[in-house]
Amino acid sequence: MSSEAMVSTKVAAKAAAPSGRSAGYEAYLRALRLRAWSISLWQIGLIAAFLVIWEVAPRAGWINPMLTSYPSAVARTFMAGASDGTLLMHTWVTLFETIVGFAGGMILGLLCAIALWWSDYLYRVLDPFIVVLNAIPKIALVPIFYIWLGDAASIYAMAIAVSVFVTVLMLFTGFKAIDPDKIKLARLFGASKRQILDKIVLPGSVPTIISALKVNVGLALVGVVVGEFQAAKAGLGYLITYGSQIFQMNLVMTAIVVLAAISTALFVIIQAVESTVLRRHGVSR
Repeated sequence: MSSEAMVSTKVAAKAAAPSGRSAGYEAYLRALRLRAWSISLWQIGLIAAFLVIWEVAPRAGWINPMLTSYPSAVARTFMAGASDGTLLMHTWVTLFETIVGFAGGMILGLLCAIALWWSDYLYRVLDPFIVVLNAIPKIALVPIFYIWLGDAASIYAMAIAVSVFVTVLMLFTGFKAIDPDKIKLARLFGASKRQILDKIVLPGSVPTIISALKVNVGLALVGVVVGEFQAAKAGLGYLITYGSQIFQMNLVMTAIVVLAAISTALFVIIQAVESTVLRRHGVSR
């Protein structure tokens, strides 16, 4: 083959597969991009279709608008509540209670899981009680917390109660799943139990802790709203209860939409934390 032919072949190959990638790999990447775009379009389309049906059905008389409201009415209620500050106040109350309940549930759950890992005797004593308490419907505790703690503190207690037992079980299971050979090796080199916890167990359980964060943030929000149903004088749960009592479904739906927005925002924040922490620990997902 002449030198001119070799040069033309190389140029054609580069043109067909830029950056040194093969044509098959480029086709694979295009297929992945198309799949991602297709999924996003379907998601947007489903949301748009739901909103259109929700708007049209009450206006056309297919369903009673007093029972479901419709998006344009919800938007007007949202703008009115945002302009006079009442909706922002109720949103902040619920968000603050959720953050406090979430942090309390995570900290208490982590400490309990560490204690159970530290002492196998303690674990064997408390294991059946933790399982039973986790199985109890937490909504049954709302009136008890209200009587014991009052209207404000009972909401925080409810948020913690909903999440703490799940956190304990998840984290303890993650701690026990650490490679026992690593722990044996550390003990052979004279590591103390505190050093094993700090250097092996906790770093090796980072994915489990992140998963517990994801679960806890939703459970804390559920606990707060359930607590607000019973005792609150402010918050989105209070708005839902008040709106249902006076048959103001616009108010109820607005509070639900704001709750959905809060859930989405908290989940996005946890995902960002997950990406940062796992990248620093060299864990790929």
